[in-house]
Amino acid sequence: METTTETLSNLARQLKLTGLGSVIGDLLLTAGQKQVSYVDFTMDLLSAEIDHRNRQNLAKRLRHAKLPAQHDLDLWQENHVNGISRTQLSHLRQCIWLEQHFNIILMGPSGVGKTFLGAGLCFDALQKGYRACFRTMEQLTHLLKMKDIVKSMAREFDVLLHADLLVIDDIMMFPIERKQAVSLFNLIDHLHQNASIIVTTNKSPDEWVKVLDDEVLAAAILDRLLFKCEIVKLSGKSFRLENRKTIFENNVL
Repeated sequence: METTTETLSNLARQLKLTGLGSVIGDLLLTAGQKQVSYVDFTMDLLSAEIDHRNRQNLAKRLRHAKLPAQHDLDLWQENHVNGISRTQLSHLRQCIWLEQHFNIILMGPSGVGKTFLGAGLCFDALQKGYRACFRTMEQLTHLLKMKDIVKSMAREFDVLLHADLLVIDDIMMFPIERKQAVSLFNLIDHLHQNASIIVTTNKSPDEWVKVLDDEVLAAAILDRLLFKCEIVKLSGKSFRLENRKTIFENNVL
């Protein structure tokens, strides 16, 4: 015979209160032991469901984000990166700039932490409830090429269109076909003033023209990125080269 707890759990699941259905037994037990008031018990019920939904939403947004393995800015090494202070980074991590639709350009040579900072700010935004996505330029170019052909790519592109933050890693690293370059402009133009964009690059704006082979298009993209933008110029030695791993850690005779 079904117990009262099981009945309540089933009723919660029928109402799609899946988080509540899994913890209602524990909440009833705690309420009975501590003689919790009706108001506090109701608050505990609703809080449990909200916490469950928040965890589910974060997990979904993390799947869409496609973050690289290293994205926790709590592990940031201040002694390695030159160009941004801990105070400035702390300010950026508050994500207030997202509400104002500011963009960020992270410039510098390879290995100085551009990707790590971009991914870390993306992760911080996700934890604060924003819809944020991380894509390398190669991934984005492939998506722009296939979005009108493959349904799954079209759905992924729609996720980017509705993002609060899009991080484009290594923008203008490689030459882009004319059609994809125009699609990139259209995407940036769509997000302009409606969302924020972070780009990482090791090329100066003058070099963007060479990559696109179109001065007008490069100027139009830069015009939208730079309108409300913080440019962070990073410098220093490559973290990867300084921490290079080898097969033979010790000299073996």
